[in-house]
Parts: sequence; C-alpha cells; structure tokens
Amino acid sequence: MDILGLLITLLLIGLSGGFLSGMLGLGGAIILVPLLLYVPPLVGVGSLSMKEIAGITIIVVFSASISGLLVHNKNRLVSKSLVTLMGITAVTAAFIGAVYSKQTSSETLLAIFAFMATFAAVVMVLPKKEIGEDVLPEDVKYNKVGAFIIALTIGFIGGMVGAPGAYIFTPLMIYFLGIPTKIAIGSTMGIVFVASISGALGKLVTGQVPYLLTAAVVLGAVPGARFGAKYTKKVPAATLKKALSVVIAFAAIRMCIDVLQKLHYL
Repeated sequence: MDILGLLITLLLIGLSGGFLSGMLGLGGAIILVPLLLYVPPLVGVGSLSMKEIAGITIIVVFSASISGLLVHNKNRLVSKSLVTLMGITAVTAAFIGAVYSKQTSSETLLAIFAFMATFAAVVMVLPKKEIGEDVLPEDVKYNKVGAFIIALTIGFIGGMVGAPGAYIFTPLMIYFLGIPTKIAIGSTMGIVFVASISGALGKLVTGQVPYLLTAAVVLGAVPGARFGAKYTKKVPAATLKKALSVVIAFAAIRMCIDVLQKLHYL
C-alpha cells in the first residue's frame, strides 16, 4: 500500500465530497463511502474495508457538518425546531447503532448502506411540486410524530454504517414532512451534526476509527463543505433537488452492484 499516495487521495476525496455535501445538504456519507471504496484501488494506492470507511466517514461527517451548518444558519435556512426534535432523537439512536455495529460484518454494513441509498433514490424521483420557497425556517409546519419516527429509524441505521443519514433525511423531509427543499437541506446539516456526535463517539470507544486516514479526509472535507454550502442559496431549489437525486441514484446503483457481486449473483 502506498501510504503517501493514499493520504493525498483521501485529502482530495474529502475536498470534493465535502463541497458536494455542503451544497446539497448531505452529511457526506452518500458521496464519501463510494469514493473511499472505489477510488483508492482505482488509482492504485491501496484499498479500505467497509468497517474502516464507516469509522472514517462518521468522524468526517461530524467535522464537515459543523462547517456547512454555520453557513446554512447564516443564510437562514435552518429550522431550529426540526434540528432539536430530529437531532436529539437521532443522536440517541445513532449511538446505539454505532455500538451495535461492532458485531456486524463489513458485507452486512455495505448491504444496509446500499439499501438505504436505493430507498432514498426512489423517493427522490417521485413527482412533487416545490412549495414554500419563501417560507421562513421558524414558520415551517410539519408532523412531529412523523419527524420522530424518521429520526429514530434513520439514526439507528445511520449509526451502524457510519452515516448519520443526511441523504435520507433530506428526501424524507421534503416528500413526507412537506419541508421546502432549501430549508430541508439546511436543517439536515444541523440534524446530521447532532446525530454524528453520538455516532462518532460510538465508533471511537469501540476502536473502529483509523486516525491517520481519517485526518486526511477531514482536512479536505471541512473547507470543502463550507465552500459548497455558500452555493445553496444561489442555486434554484429544483436544480438542487435534481442534483441530489442524481448523486443518490448513482451511489445506490454502484453499491447495489457491489453487494450483488459479493453475494456472487453477478
């Protein structure tokens, strides 16, 4: 394994993944997991297991989400009510999921992540007219029971795979809670930040984080997320939604293929 080459590759992956996650309201896992899985071996600098990637991703998401959240909050795209309710629920569930994942194989984690990505991709292609683009975050109305159930479920699964679930939180908030796209994107960054605290702690206390590799990705992801978040307010909601659906669908297809190959169906 080429350590120096791997660290440089991880830095660049963090930078590009952070930019897209900041702009699209993704914690970064839906972008980082496929990149970390496939890019290092593609460029010949080594490979990482899904368990290593899960440990790296949760720390990176925690770091990058702070950066993106600050910008989204400044742009008044964060609903504090949503972040409080869904964040506190998700943070508890994510810690339990992260600790439980210690007993879970890399293949199982990959299959769970692929399923989550596929579900999110399907949701994103459902037709829905954009409403409430001019609604302020504090005026957003939503079903609190539905928000709680979503946060509980996605928090637990996200804690297992090292992904707080931004790529699922955002589509579900848009399509099932009726949250305007830009506020859903901004609020998701807040929820992800809160949820990733416990997920990161769970991975750390169970020794699932490779520190040097994680540091390389974080160094790229933090400035990338902050830069990407600045573009959210400038881009039309419909365009953001299309970009989000493309990113999620691509990751879902690629990872489903990988799961089927590991199961010897392809």
